[in-house]
Amino acid sequence: MRSNTIAGSLLVSTLAIALCLLMGRSTSAADARPAPTVLLHREDGAAVRLSDYAGNVVLVDFWASWCTPCKASFPVLDALYQREKDRGLQVFAVNVDEQRKAADAFLAARPHLMPIVFDPKGEVAQAFEVRGMPSSVLIDRSGHIRFTHMGYSAKIVDSYQQEISLLLSERR
Repeated sequence: MRSNTIAGSLLVSTLAIALCLLMGRSTSAADARPAPTVLLHREDGAAVRLSDYAGNVVLVDFWASWCTPCKASFPVLDALYQREKDRGLQVFAVNVDEQRKAADAFLAARPHLMPIVFDPKGEVAQAFEVRGMPSSVLIDRSGHIRFTHMGYSAKIVDSYQQEISLLLSERR
């Protein structure tokens, strides 16, 4: 049943994806909203709270094994994580597949260092109001959502770099 709901949501958001492919939506620091309080589950089953990473810039990326653009964005985000993690960037790649086997096959074909977390019931995606795949959220050091992206293109990579640099340069 949830698969049909997600599929319907994805169809409805096609126009929004096309618009967001051109640019991320940004929010000024004054208008930023607090990131949802969520519990994430790592590959090994350990739980982690997003709020444990306050003080870091956090990129939360939602992906699925069936998502074609996710196949292109995944290695780019992992490279970004590896390049910026020592400056204070934390990345969580949130898989929304209902079946862990599909996610594991995707991951086996794509070596990575960024942390992977699983959201098979879609609770984290719902808390972040995800409407399409891939979607990502950039959270500033004080825990506020500052930038969002839906879809993937080469232009988004440039936006990520600029936005992450801005957020890393800000103090809490």
